Amino acid sequence: MSLIVIGGSGGTNIADALFKAAIALNFDAVHHNTSLAYKAPWWIRKINWHLRGKYPSNLIAFNQKVVQTCRNSQIKLLLTTGIAPISQLALKQIGAMGIQRLNFLTDDPWNSAHYAPWFFQTLSHYDIIFSPRRANLDDLLKVGCQRVQYLPFGYDPDLFYPEDYLNPMQDEVVPDVVFAGGADNDRIAYMNLLIKAGIHLDLYGNYWEAYPETRSYTQGQADVQTLRRAIRRAKVALCLVRRANRDGHCMRSFEVPAVGACMLTEDTQEHREIFGEEGQAVIYFRTIPEMVEKTQWLLNHDAERQRLAQSVYTLITQGQHTYKDRLKTMLSLTEYLQ
Repeated sequence: MSLIVIGGSGGTNIADALFKAAIALNFDAVHHNTSLAYKAPWWIRKINWHLRGKYPSNLIAFNQKVVQTCRNSQIKLLLTTGIAPISQLALKQIGAMGIQRLNFLTDDPWNSAHYAPWFFQTLSHYDIIFSPRRANLDDLLKVGCQRVQYLPFGYDPDLFYPEDYLNPMQDEVVPDVVFAGGADNDRIAYMNLLIKAGIHLDLYGNYWEAYPETRSYTQGQADVQTLRRAIRRAKVALCLVRRANRDGHCMRSFEVPAVGACMLTEDTQEHREIFGEEGQAVIYFRTIPEMVEKTQWLLNHDAERQRLAQSVYTLITQGQHTYKDRLKTMLSLTEYLQ
């Protein structure tokens, strides 16, 4: 059976992982990179992004290519990821071919950073919308989605796995805590208190250098290998959800355990469902002072850190949480169950 995946490419992009999963499940799969939908002279891109609600400048040509692929390759399933640049017209044409249309909505479309009015016009034309955040489910139904299903993030085992940090410099200091993610305004207070507590912190991601409190702790944007090694090497890996996205968990909720790190994470309903009660596999916190207190406790208990790292690694890697598993779940809810 043929399947087309529409999404970004490179780094930890979920569309790449789902495409590889489709190949592993013996699909005749193709992948169209959504970056092509935004290709245009810079000034046109700027106008469309800022004045037309993040409108894809090359949407018509990109959609024509997708529809043509669907027609010529006898596609049976369309799977898009995130705020996908597929118009309602294209989705109608694809549906008229008898193709099931799925979207894994990796972002919260009501987050002002992602808000794109044109995308909301497409939602009712998907057969199923999968969302990794329960906070979006009712909202999606209210805007006319035919069917909505909660589906957690997962991890790509080709990218996230335990890797010993080789050949460290003799005088190199192992960080107490690592955090990988963007410098959202609400996250600065977390890092600031860790720094004030004397905890050695490494920060990976965008914009940490923009804040005086965190500037000297930023390690910049990391490629996958650097990220994997940084998480594995640190004594504690901090996991924060993104409030602007109304997250109950995030991609790191699965990627950190898959690397084999000791995890300190925000206490949410979704994290409890994934990891169980505190101490089984992870340590939870609800407030910033509690985060600092539990970080210090973990730093003083080496054996417990090692036990937690092994427990959460086993839980996630043996618990059917890869993107191949997620694709199987999607398929089980369509008429094309393999």
